[in-house]
Parts: sequence; C-alpha cells; structure tokens
Amino acid sequence: MKIAFLSRILIIVATVALLLSLFVPIWSIYLNAPQYPEGLRLQIWANKIAGDIDIVNGLNHYIGMKTLHSKDFIEFTLLPYIICFYILVFAWAAVTGKRKALNIVLGAFVLFGVIAMVDFWKWEYDYGHNLDPNAAIKVPGMTYQPPLIGFKQLLNFGAYSVPDIGGWLFVGAGLLLLIAVVKEARRTKRRKSYALALSFIAVAILFSSCTSNSPQPVLLNKDACDFCKMTISDGRFVAELITRNGRIYKFDDMGCLLHYIKENGNGNTRKVYVADFKKNNVLTDATTAWFIQSEALKSPMAGNIAAFPVKDNAIKEAAGYQAAVMDWGQLKQIANAKGSHEH
Repeated sequence: MKIAFLSRILIIVATVALLLSLFVPIWSIYLNAPQYPEGLRLQIWANKIAGDIDIVNGLNHYIGMKTLHSKDFIEFTLLPYIICFYILVFAWAAVTGKRKALNIVLGAFVLFGVIAMVDFWKWEYDYGHNLDPNAAIKVPGMTYQPPLIGFKQLLNFGAYSVPDIGGWLFVGAGLLLLIAVVKEARRTKRRKSYALALSFIAVAILFSSCTSNSPQPVLLNKDACDFCKMTISDGRFVAELITRNGRIYKFDDMGCLLHYIKENGNGNTRKVYVADFKKNNVLTDATTAWFIQSEALKSPMAGNIAAFPVKDNAIKEAAGYQAAVMDWGQLKQIANAKGSHEH
C-alpha cells in the first residue's frame, strides 16, 4: 500500500537533514574551569574530532588519559558511509512510497541511534578509565569519563556533553520519520506501525532523560560555593541549581543562590534545590518549599534564609523568629527588590 504525498515530503525533508549532518558537527563536549574562563570545546564531526584538541591533550597528559587523534577512531572512517547509506535508504523509502519500506527505515534508524550512543559511551569509558599509571597527577579511585549527555564534574573541570547541530539534525530526521509512520498508521489503524512509532518515542525519552534533574550530594567542608567561593560547611543553608544542560552549581547560603540567579537570570535554570532547615544537608525542591528570613538565623553569608518542605513546619519556626512565611516566588521578589534598592 502506498503512503500519502505528505508522508513522502516528510521523508524527503528527513533525507535532506541527514545530508546536512555530514557538513556540521554532530556532538560537542565543553570543558569549563577557572583557568579557562572562555572554556574549551571538542567537536565530533562525521569524519573527525576538532576544536581545542591540542590543549585538551596537553591537560590529559597530566592525568594519564590517552591523546585524542581522529585517525585512532575507525568510527570516523565508517560514519560518513553509514550516513550516506541511510540517506539512500531514506530516499528509497520516499521514491517507492511503500508503507513497509517506511516502517523498515524507521526501525533501522532507531537501531542505528542506539548502537551509536552505546559506541560513544564505550569510547568515553575507555578514555576515562584506562589511565597511564605513571601519570603526574593521580587521584585514588578517580576516573575521567565524560558524561554521555549532560554535565559531570571532573576535578576542577565541568564537562558538558550535548548534541551539536548535526545531532539535532539526526533527531529531527527521526522525528519526521516518526510523524510519517504515525500518519500512515492512523490512515490504516495498523497496530504494528503504532508499536514501531512508540518504540521510537521510548528511545527519545531515554535519550532526553540522560540529563538528570536530581541534585548531587553536597560534600560539607569540601565543596566550595560557586558564588562566593567559600567552603560549604553548614548543611542547614545549602542550595543547588541545575542548568538546562545539566551543570550543577552549589551554594553555601540561599543568599548566594539568589544573587547568582539575579546576575545570570532564570532562562538557563532547570531546577533549584534548597536544604531542609530541620534536616542537615537534605535537599528539597525550592519551588514547593516555604521560607523564613531572620537575622537571628545567622547563615554563613548573611542571607539568613531557612527553607522547609512543609508549610506547617515553616509557620512553627517563623513564630520563634518573628518572621513571615514566604513561598519561592515571594522570596525571589523580595531578593530582587532588595538588590534594586541597593543599586
């Protein structure tokens, strides 16, 4: 049975997206550290690895990681041909216009995506774990595997691993195929087509969920506040902010957290966690928490804000400090107003 004209157009657009992915970076790994304020970047193309390779190789030498060279990866030889193969397969599905061909193409593309991500993870694992025992810097138990997707702290470097333009072109091509399969399944109400489409959705959800929303444990007397740079020592006042690409910032005082948000805006914030004042170093979602502020609380950087996951607990504590109870929105408004007044 032939597919609809619109479905063919979707496949053709997906084919063009794959073709474009040959000429742009597919994946990027960003490295941020105090000594590199502008950051370092590694870009993975279909046929090479580019970016600040020499600098990264120089740093890797000190911790015993192997140097990065495009010629050492057989993937850079095979991947352009694999992409070209899928371009031809996509075009074949569009020209033949057969529903069976469309289903086969989607299934094969999902399988390719899974295999590619597994291979990428194995590549990162090998480079992060197989270290030179004679390296100048050795930290017992420390490995340097970058994250598959999202953010991970590696010594004083924050590592981000995210799709680049080519990666999003791959995702877009898959979504276009998915839309075509769903449209054709609705035309004939074929359960098999729906099952294939749902399998793609499941893979997409797994792909997107690799960047966690969960907070990291704050290591008291070891971690430093990302705003004031002081060592975090009091677990009653700690806070964390997770950016949209998965980087985690830790704070020793909610005042530092609010100053950071004010300076950097909310646009790149995914989640914010604050400590439960009654449970040392136990984090809770800031957007559902309740807050009191009093000079008598004497927090590390004089923010003097305490958080509670339950409103009744906040009300009881507020009575002792003669303080008002606020939600997250009200607390931010007060902090912004105070900052504007100070300016």
